[in-house]
Amino acid sequence: MFKDLNDFIAALDSERELARISEPVSPDLEIAAVTDRASKSPGGGPGLLFERPSGFDMPVALNLFGSMKRMCLALGVQTLDDLAAEVEELTTPKIPAGIFDALKLLPTVGRLRDLMPKTVSDAPCQEVVRRPGSLDEIPILKCWPGDGGRYITLPLVFTKDPETGVRNIGTYRMQVYDGRTTGMHWQRHKGGAQHHRVAERLGQRMPVAVALGPDPALTYAATAPMPEGLDELMLAGFLKRDRVELVKCLTVDLEVPANAQIILEGYVDPGERRREGPFGDHTGFYSHPDDYPVFHLTCVTHRKRPIYLTTVVGIPPMEDYYLGKASERLFLPLIRKTLPEIVDMHFPASGIFHNIVLVSIDKRYPGHARKIMNAFWGLGQLMLSKTIIVLDKDVNVQNEAEVAWIVGTHYDPERDVQFTRGPVDDLEDASDLAAYGTSPMPMPGWPRQARTCSASR
Repeated sequence: MFKDLNDFIAALDSERELARISEPVSPDLEIAAVTDRASKSPGGGPGLLFERPSGFDMPVALNLFGSMKRMCLALGVQTLDDLAAEVEELTTPKIPAGIFDALKLLPTVGRLRDLMPKTVSDAPCQEVVRRPGSLDEIPILKCWPGDGGRYITLPLVFTKDPETGVRNIGTYRMQVYDGRTTGMHWQRHKGGAQHHRVAERLGQRMPVAVALGPDPALTYAATAPMPEGLDELMLAGFLKRDRVELVKCLTVDLEVPANAQIILEGYVDPGERRREGPFGDHTGFYSHPDDYPVFHLTCVTHRKRPIYLTTVVGIPPMEDYYLGKASERLFLPLIRKTLPEIVDMHFPASGIFHNIVLVSIDKRYPGHARKIMNAFWGLGQLMLSKTIIVLDKDVNVQNEAEVAWIVGTHYDPERDVQFTRGPVDDLEDASDLAAYGTSPMPMPGWPRQARTCSASR
C-alpha cells in the first residue's frame, strides 16, 4: 500500500499509468478540458500530473483513480471483487475448532487492529504553516464555463457532532468566494449537514478542517457511503492494512491525516448562508444555485512541495465512476448480510450511480422483487436510488446490453412497475419538489430545468 500521494504517483509512473504535462496549462477551464478528454478515452485515459499550472508553482494531479487498473492499484488488490472477498471474510464470524484454526484467525485479528487510527506529534502536512494563509496560493480549478467560480472538488471535510463528538469525513465541493472563504456544499442527507444542524440548534460555531491529497485509500474512504456513525478512518485503515496517522490541527479542535498534502483549518458560523453555484456536476448537468453554509479559513498548513489533488466531474464516464464502482463491490457483501438473496448489483456509469440500480436476486416467493426494492430504499444512501431494476439470478447485471434485452422482452409496465414517493438526491432535476418525489420528467415550466455541462471546444 502507499504511504502518501507522492508514493502513489511514483507507482503510477512506474506502471506507465501517468502522463506528465510540463507545458503551462491554465486552471481556468483548460486543465478541466484536457481532463475531460482523457477521462473519455478508452479505458479512462491516463492519470494526469500538470507540473506547471499557469501562474502557480504547485502541480495539479487529476484522474489518478480514473481506470479500473488504477482504482485497484490504489486499494492494493488485483480486482475489486478481491476486496469484496476480504470484506466477506472479515465480517463472517468463524468459531475455531482447535489451535490450528485459531492460528489461522491471527491475520484477521491484525486487520481489526488496523481499523483504529492513531495520533502523532509530527506530520508532513504541517511542514509549512501559514496563518491565516490564502486559498489564492492553490491552483484551484474552474471546471466548466457555466460554473459560479473556482471549486475545490476532492476535499476531505472533517467535522464532529457537537453533542456526541462522533467524527464524519465527507467529500463536499467548496466554491471559492475569495482567499479566505468558500461555500460548504453540505447536502441535507449527508453526515456533515447533520453535524451542522446540531451546531445551529445549539447556536455554536462549528470547527471544520479540510484535508487535500492524503493517501489514495483515505481519499476513497471519504467518498464511500458509510453508515451514519461509522468512522471513515476505520475503513481507510482496513484498506491500507495499517492504522491511519492523525495530527492535531493548530487552530481548531480537530485531527487530520498526517500524510496529507494540504490542510485547510477554519470554521462555519451558525445561521450564515451564501449563494453557491451553479456547478457542472457528476450528473452531467449544472446543479442550480442555492444558499449554503460558509467556511472561513483560519490557517493553511502544507508540505514543503505539495501537490494539489483534485477531480473533474461531468458527463460520464469520468473519474468518479471508478470510485463509485469500488463502493459497489465493497458494500455488496455488507448488504448481503441484511439481504442474503442478492446475487449481484451494478450501478452503470450512465446511471450516475443513484439514478439506475441493477440488482439480481435468488427469487424465492411472489413479491420478492418488491421486497428488495423497498429494502434498498431504506438502506442509507441507497434511499436516493431513483430507478431500481430487479432481475433473476441468471441475468448478468454487469452486462448492460443483456439487462436491456431481458427487461425489454420480459416486463409488463402495468404489472411490473412500482412507484414510491420519498427522498431523492439534492441534485435531482426531474422531481417537482426539491429533494423529494418520484416524477421522471420535470413539470412544464418548472425552474429546475437542467443545462448540460460541457467544455468549450
